[in-house]
Amino acid sequence: MISLMLGGARSGKSRFAQQLAIDSKLPVVYLATATASDTEMAERIAHHQQNRPAEWRLRECPLELVQTIYEEGQQSQTILVDCLTLWLNNQLFNNPQQDFPALFQQLLDAVSASKAQIIFVANEVGLGIIPLGEITRQFVDEAGRLNQMLAQQADKVFFIAAGLPLTLKDTTK
Repeated sequence: MISLMLGGARSGKSRFAQQLAIDSKLPVVYLATATASDTEMAERIAHHQQNRPAEWRLRECPLELVQTIYEEGQQSQTILVDCLTLWLNNQLFNNPQQDFPALFQQLLDAVSASKAQIIFVANEVGLGIIPLGEITRQFVDEAGRLNQMLAQQADKVFFIAAGLPLTLKDTTK
């Protein structure tokens, strides 16, 4: 089963995703995509680390998410990816000219090949004004495309606001 949590910053999407992972009753591997590029980001990472169960395995994959899902997806477990938007940011920063639709398709192929339950956390960045600057607009556009592609493949999609989940899709009922 594939689940996607969407929401804004500090909306509660990671906490909700973590509870879904706990509720799965399966071993959990946490795929972290963040990099501590500054003090504030290091503090955010530390906050997430403190709120995760200690028994969860951690794999850091700021760029190698597709390969990591292929590797971890061969086991009966829950994979929690936090956060898909930071992975996209890392991709855009490291190679802004790459073929993003092809990259996204590689991710969807890895998800399709997986035997694991996968929970994705991603920011919904398209609810505000159109940003200034070409790279920022590209980021918003690619994040929107990625979220749409993953939501189409997902079994469950939630929008989280103020810590409350709104079910957008549930094909398991």
